[in-house]
Amino acid sequence: MINTKVGLIGGGNMGRAIAGGLLRGGMHATDLMIAEPLPEQCDLLRKELYGIMVTEENQTVAAAADILLFSVKPQILKSVCQNLTDVVQQSRPLIMSIAAGPKIEDIDRWLGGGLSIVRVMPNQPALIDQGISALFANDRTSVSGRDMAETIMTAVGQVVWLDSESKMDAVTAVSGTGPSYFYLLIDCMIEAGIKSGIDPETARTLAVETARGATSLASAETESMSSLIERVRSPGGTTTAAFEQLDAADVRGIFAAAINAAERRAAELAKEAAAS
Repeated sequence: MINTKVGLIGGGNMGRAIAGGLLRGGMHATDLMIAEPLPEQCDLLRKELYGIMVTEENQTVAAAADILLFSVKPQILKSVCQNLTDVVQQSRPLIMSIAAGPKIEDIDRWLGGGLSIVRVMPNQPALIDQGISALFANDRTSVSGRDMAETIMTAVGQVVWLDSESKMDAVTAVSGTGPSYFYLLIDCMIEAGIKSGIDPETARTLAVETARGATSLASAETESMSSLIERVRSPGGTTTAAFEQLDAADVRGIFAAAINAAERRAAELAKEAAAS
């Protein structure tokens, strides 16, 4: 359980998920604060996260927080940080950012420099406490700071630590964007089932539960994915017929290209944020 003041700048889906995970993990509501500019979102947060401090004022949260987590879009992170430079330099909290793209050195510069900063790339299943987050901390971050960052993110799933910030763009492409790839596959399976005469509700159940079971088995086993595929596939069988089509369409190549495109875009977001 975290016994320190945690402030979030941004109360959108991911900020709300992290705050909710912290409360479910035993954090006292009085130690949690969220700054959110939209009044209607503030009302929602007050109802869903009863007892926490919700305000439209970023400065108020930044001044009181021991850990300050930025959960805003990368395109506005620079301006948000620059408006908090003076208060952050006075309060000196541990900084965390879940924005895709902007680098630690840029975040540090926008906030006045000399800060302990942890970059985090979570993903959407954090909304149900089943996310995976990749973390990287700068050299100013102490062991206790790293432990606190890890504790915060384990409230909504598992964590991995990276040995280089340069890998964060690839992580963004693989796991940050990754849930959407699976949604696409599930949607394709649903549509194919419907076209083959299965009713929509049954098709959705079959596709979703197949995905759930496959990912659970993949997590439980130590074999490679290729080995698990071979355990389903038999010579001349239905899986072999399906994979002949997938291989002919170069599905692996298509997905590799898509992930590379996402990685490039993450790098572009960092450059755009630094140059803006």
